[in-house]
Amino acid sequence: MSRSRSATLALVLAAGFAMLAADVADARIGGGSSFGSRGGRTYTTPPQTNTAPKAAPIEKSMTQKGAPTAQSTPGASTVGQASRFGGWRGLLMGGLIAAGLASIFGFGALASVLGFVLQAALIAGAVYLVVAFIRSRNQPALARASAQSNANQAPRNAERPQGMASFGSAAPSTSALAIEKSDLDTFEKMLGEVQTAYSREDVDKLGAMTTPEMLSYFAKDLSDNAKQGVRNEVSDVKLLQGDLSEAWREEGTEYATVAMRFSLVDATVDRATGQVVSGDPSRPTEATELWTFRRDDRARAEGWQLSAIQQAA
Repeated sequence: MSRSRSATLALVLAAGFAMLAADVADARIGGGSSFGSRGGRTYTTPPQTNTAPKAAPIEKSMTQKGAPTAQSTPGASTVGQASRFGGWRGLLMGGLIAAGLASIFGFGALASVLGFVLQAALIAGAVYLVVAFIRSRNQPALARASAQSNANQAPRNAERPQGMASFGSAAPSTSALAIEKSDLDTFEKMLGEVQTAYSREDVDKLGAMTTPEMLSYFAKDLSDNAKQGVRNEVSDVKLLQGDLSEAWREEGTEYATVAMRFSLVDATVDRATGQVVSGDPSRPTEATELWTFRRDDRARAEGWQLSAIQQAA
């Protein structure tokens, strides 16, 4: 093999290893990406804080853009809709099936009468779907207008409780939802517990502390790590600074977005040999992220659950 070909092969291999290392380096939970759902504010930038003057927008979410602010309960799809074949849609689908059967087997005069009824139903159903589509286009705008109106009516200088020493003063917020010191303590505790559960690949523990949507993302990341033959090891998570960005309530669900700057020891190792692939198992690094927690009234006993992670921009 010529020297030029050898040099080219070496460059290609080096580039491949560099890309693999980059992918593995982002294996840390929340590393380098913003994902999850924040209810009706999923695609709204959280208010700035001293800890995170700006947050990166959500890149991956099960909440559709322009969707109404209603949020489903834990365990249900965040973009769940009524049955696809309910109401007029059911009538339309049933009509099409019946019409098909009539055309196949033939029922004489009965089929003619049935065809007339089905035609009337189809026309009425089409009108209904057009009206429903127009209403759905208007609902997000009305919801945003209502939210803005409520925000303007709330006191701008309302005092917010402070958390532990590592939490600074809360950012000004127009939300009426009060976040207690105990809630901030819980957020700080979950910061470490979620990271630890992810490092141990404890899916059951993650499921108890996160929404089904977030659990699906974490499970996929863990599966990808396993396929690559690596494992992410995180330890010594310490909150250095934190601010409450905003807290609000919608459709029986409470949300709180907290900006947190924290340190941790983060390394990715080979599953078989334990050799370090990326990171430093002896030196802590720092990261700044915004975590959103949600708590549903109908599942109060479950407490707060992590529903979104955003990187500080």
